[in-house]
Amino acid sequence: MSSSPPSRPSAAAYGCSHRFLLASTTVPVRSGCSERARSLTVALRCLPIAGHRLRSRRVACQALTETDPEGNGDDEEKEVFGDDASSPSADSVAEVNGPAESDSNIDNKKDETTNAELLSSSDAVQNIDGDATTTNHTQENVEVVEVASGSPLPGMKQQLDDAERIPKATIDILKDQVFGFDTFFVTSQEPYEGGVLFKGNLRGKPAKSYEKITNRLENKFGGQYKLFLLINPEDEKPVAVVIPRQTLQPETTAVPEWFAAASFGLVTIFTLLLRNVPVLQDNLLSTFDNLELLKDGLSGALVTGLIIGVHEIGHILAAKESGIKLGVPYFVPSWQIGSFGAITRIVNIVRNREDLLKLAAAGPLAGFSLGFILLLLGFFLPPSDGLGLVIDPTVFHESFLVGGLAKLLLGDSLKEGTQLSINPLVLWAWAGLLINAINSIPAGELDGGRIALAMWGRKVSSRLSSLTIGLLGIAALFNDVAFYWVVLIFFLQRGPIAPLSEEITDPENNNIGIGIAILLFGLLVCLPYPFPFDPSQLTDINFDL
Repeated sequence: MSSSPPSRPSAAAYGCSHRFLLASTTVPVRSGCSERARSLTVALRCLPIAGHRLRSRRVACQALTETDPEGNGDDEEKEVFGDDASSPSADSVAEVNGPAESDSNIDNKKDETTNAELLSSSDAVQNIDGDATTTNHTQENVEVVEVASGSPLPGMKQQLDDAERIPKATIDILKDQVFGFDTFFVTSQEPYEGGVLFKGNLRGKPAKSYEKITNRLENKFGGQYKLFLLINPEDEKPVAVVIPRQTLQPETTAVPEWFAAASFGLVTIFTLLLRNVPVLQDNLLSTFDNLELLKDGLSGALVTGLIIGVHEIGHILAAKESGIKLGVPYFVPSWQIGSFGAITRIVNIVRNREDLLKLAAAGPLAGFSLGFILLLLGFFLPPSDGLGLVIDPTVFHESFLVGGLAKLLLGDSLKEGTQLSINPLVLWAWAGLLINAINSIPAGELDGGRIALAMWGRKVSSRLSSLTIGLLGIAALFNDVAFYWVVLIFFLQRGPIAPLSEEITDPENNNIGIGIAILLFGLLVCLPYPFPFDPSQLTDINFDL
């Protein structure tokens, strides 16, 4: 990318990029004529090729002319056709051919024919020259700088059109009247995919400067342009990006969003029911022959679905408070744990990192809170049927959080190799916690990825996302849930996250603390519990060593 917008192209530059037609008319004269009238060449201005996609009609290059080899005479030099010059008239042509007519009566008819042709050519020259001169004056008044090259905004799908480019006059107004010493002092500019990227020095607090620049931009141009205040990943310095707002309109889909979301939701209800019926899990193909058994999984599906629903309600409430528009949630089915949660698009542009953090953290915060309360109730409350669900205690080794709580609350009754009866609410709540935890993984456009970007910025979150996906890939070799989840992230949620209006200001410390707590809580849910539940087993291991 260049450091400044291109200046007005020269005639030679236009000649290189457009095809043109150069027409000349030469008038033959007798040998007795003077050297000045020996030949006359009329050069037409270059014309743009028909159908070329330009905003306004443009003259491709400066006019050319031919002079005599000896360079004699000042009159011939004045016949060069520039922007302010006019084409030769028919009278001037007649003066040049006048001496030729008086030399001999034998050539009168021939010369008259030649003069008539020349008059016709001169009229055509005048018409074309008049149009070209008018076009040149129009071009001088409205000059367009096409900035079609450059890197796109991260994660932003722009609908670019040749008609949506920022004119040079607008760029000058942006530099001189919108930006300023009190907000952002511009030192250079570069093309930026339908807009312009301004480099310079940020003055004052980023949030205040952004507000001032935005107000000036709206006063000058209304809602025509959108401002982004970002961090340049190349040098970690602030940059301002101005984009035509019309190019940032959301894309439309062929299938209505609600129809696709409803289809995914129905499948998710089925997998939630299926997950809580162990008999059907052993033989998935027999499910359609024993649909009546799905009612046995209704209680578990309701509890897990309630935790997922509270998660999404948390997002909706936070979005409403921050003025963020969300799309329809797509619930993702899973036959291992019932569901992988929901994928929800952010429709509009988020204002700053504070708002993004509140939005991303609200869902896991609500889901973890409800799931943890239900998990505790499951450990304390006896089974409703008096029997409960008989399990092998080794299952608690799969989660550091659940295994630690089981060891703390169940005590010596929790031993490997012995059967244990528990309230099934423990497993239902645990599934809800796991769904929230995998959505809190700091990767891509998951809640955890958005939390990481909001807290630490785009560069750190991008590296953390790559590391997390790599670790998930390794875990996928040993765990089928990790395998399907890493596939889902890679194809649907790997990002990058769309840019925020202002990405420089850090969130408040209390919100950062909530974000870190969510990431750590999710990690505790996903990590295994490495210690044996029976202390005697640990003693036996030490004795054997």
